[in-house]
Amino acid sequence: MYNYAIRFEQDTAPGLAVFCRDLPLLNSYGDDREHAIREAVDAIETTLSIYVDQRESIPQASPAQPGEEVIHLPAVTVAKIVLWNEMMARDMRKADLCRLLGLAQTQGDRLVDFLHTSKMEAIEKALAALGKRLEVVVRAA
Repeated sequence: MYNYAIRFEQDTAPGLAVFCRDLPLLNSYGDDREHAIREAVDAIETTLSIYVDQRESIPQASPAQPGEEVIHLPAVTVAKIVLWNEMMARDMRKADLCRLLGLAQTQGDRLVDFLHTSKMEAIEKALAALGKRLEVVVRAA
């Protein structure tokens, strides 16, 4: 659902440029393939923040194509995506979420801030207030 596929392109300088079909604003770089993969999570989360800043829904990931590497995001990031998209579906603003949950603006902002770590319980509470329940599925790596 939100396991984004990235592709690499050899840059003019040593290293690899990183792109994502589903997140066209994403661009990142790595010295080599392993470094590029490590940097991709940060690049994805930064790109997700742009969607929030622009008040746009975050697109789901499409299946990987040959030559692409799938990036599995942290569970808290996926939960924030689901929360944000539910807010967008309801035309809610962060202030609306804060009022609904009885939170200060900074606390509410952090629930959909991809560059800030939130407690999963807080995101679950926000989703529950919107009539949603978070379920975690564990699969073999």
